[in-house]
Amino acid sequence: MGIKEIIEISKPRIVVLLVITAVTSMYAASKLIGPELDTWGLIHIIIAGGLASAGSSALNHYYDRDIDPLMERTSTRPIPSGRIKPNSVLIYGLTVSVISVVYGALALNYVSAFFIALGIFFYVIIYTAWLKRLNSSNIVIGGFAGSAAAMAGWSAATGSMDILGFLIGFLVFVWTPSHFWCLAMKMKDEYSAAKVPMLPVLIGMQKTSKYILINTLILLPYSLMLYAFGMGLVYTAIAAASGGLMLVYHYKLTKEPTSDFAWKAYKVTAPYLTIIFLAVALDAAFHFRF
Repeated sequence: MGIKEIIEISKPRIVVLLVITAVTSMYAASKLIGPELDTWGLIHIIIAGGLASAGSSALNHYYDRDIDPLMERTSTRPIPSGRIKPNSVLIYGLTVSVISVVYGALALNYVSAFFIALGIFFYVIIYTAWLKRLNSSNIVIGGFAGSAAAMAGWSAATGSMDILGFLIGFLVFVWTPSHFWCLAMKMKDEYSAAKVPMLPVLIGMQKTSKYILINTLILLPYSLMLYAFGMGLVYTAIAAASGGLMLVYHYKLTKEPTSDFAWKAYKVTAPYLTIIFLAVALDAAFHFRF
């Protein structure tokens, strides 16, 4: 198993995204709630979060090895292309996942380790093994795996979970359908070939675009509501601007529900999570309210 294949099955883009949510949540919690964060705390959450994401992604590769060859987007992955043996991916995924939870418990705290384990469980068991091939709500419920990463970061700093930390983490859950359904519209024919019941496969492009718009209409006020629970003006301004841009594109998507425009909307939706969690960290650093 070469380094290139290990990196590929670990899904580095997802690793980076989830580590950003965990680190920014941890930093914000240390500033807004306390205690003050030290450098080692950040290093520990990066290692634990990165390992958890890499391990669960590898297990996703292993479980989907039968349908990946049916989709152009996934047919060149290491297992279907024959570059790596499935059992090697399974052993790697299980080992790294277990290490991430143990490391989190030892280097951070048990609450943070719980959310690390919960994120792995939701992504591997709830989404990949249970819902993905059975139910159109697969990505909706499975999106909580990303929320768990943010909650792991928050609790790593505070040793507990409060309402603000939960609501910030839940942003990932609310954002996920708008993000992934845009991708599903782009990849509709591939999901159909693999018999994966993503929303566009079941109800068509037009209705899916309306569901995306409705979800974004929920996401925008939800993100702004966090001001009432303690977030400040820096966060609120960035959340309004980034969420508003998503809303514009998703409204346009209902007027042009094609795979090409869905891809454009996806590219607008994709950076939202990084932007919103950087906004959380910036708000904590320069916190002021009316």
